[in-house]
Amino acid sequence: MMELVTLVGIIALQSVALLVALLITVSLLIYFDRKVWAAVMMRRGPNVVGPWGILQSFADLLKFVFKEVVIPDSANKGVFIIAPIVTAVLALAAWAVIPLNEGWAIADINVGVLYLFALSSLGVYGVIMGGWASNSKYPFLAALRSAAQMVSYEVSIGFVIITVLLCAGSLNLSEIVLSQKTGLGTMLGLPNSFLDWYWLPLLPMCVIFFISALAETNRPPFDLVEAESELVAGHMVEYSSTPYLLFMLGEYVAITLMCAMTTILFLGGWLPIIDVPILAWVPGVVWFVIKLVFVFFRFAMVKTIVPRYRYDQLMRLGWKVFLPVSLFWVALTAGVLVSMGWLPQ
Repeated sequence: MMELVTLVGIIALQSVALLVALLITVSLLIYFDRKVWAAVMMRRGPNVVGPWGILQSFADLLKFVFKEVVIPDSANKGVFIIAPIVTAVLALAAWAVIPLNEGWAIADINVGVLYLFALSSLGVYGVIMGGWASNSKYPFLAALRSAAQMVSYEVSIGFVIITVLLCAGSLNLSEIVLSQKTGLGTMLGLPNSFLDWYWLPLLPMCVIFFISALAETNRPPFDLVEAESELVAGHMVEYSSTPYLLFMLGEYVAITLMCAMTTILFLGGWLPIIDVPILAWVPGVVWFVIKLVFVFFRFAMVKTIVPRYRYDQLMRLGWKVFLPVSLFWVALTAGVLVSMGWLPQ
């Protein structure tokens, strides 16, 4: 019994440490996002609160927390309050299976990919609940469009993940990272390096995953749910103060999760760029964070330079381009692995 209590206590402490680190990281990434956006437009961005404006995200947090929570009279108050909590909790819970380094996962389960896919699929319910509970046609329409958008691109993400699973032979995220220790580079007699990661043999799938992640998390140029004038501010239009903050927190945590998934599936996770002594001495978690920030930088750059899609263009891209291409690549990957005898044991 004591061993069980100790184990639960250790898991609880690990969870709290991860949540604190994740929330601080998200606040800094928001600051980074705004600075990149400002630099591209030759503006200054946050520069007043704290050194170089680095405390701007924390000032925004205090502003939201101390604002009054306004709930419309006609809203379903219970569902209205639960919706942002569902969005934030599901986004945070997904990080339980993310390995930041070898052995650095709170739950290093053998079906980590399925766990992530299930939670990301459930995330759409928070959006639908928020739009419906507001009892206003604008949030409700935005919630329906968001649900259609998220479901459409989850299909492509699913097929992309299948190609990675075919190459890795495991649903365990740590095993997927370790499977990238050998690849095209090591076949040529080189040390383990970025040439062995799955971004190279699965480059079209990497591109599709990146673009689908943008659509899945409502990032520009696919932020139609929150950006189009006829929908005012999307499913969150009736929200203010802390509930609105929870929606935005869930959105940015989901964006960070997609950056982490890109790092794990295609960029070698915590593995160094080249496995030579000097680079191998750098802790794996440092490599993981560097790669995550690099992917987030690509997210930020897309936001600044790519014009927004129309909704019909968005849906056409998902169903008529990404779906057939990803299906073809799954069949091609399986065929190559079987014909060459490269199927993992």
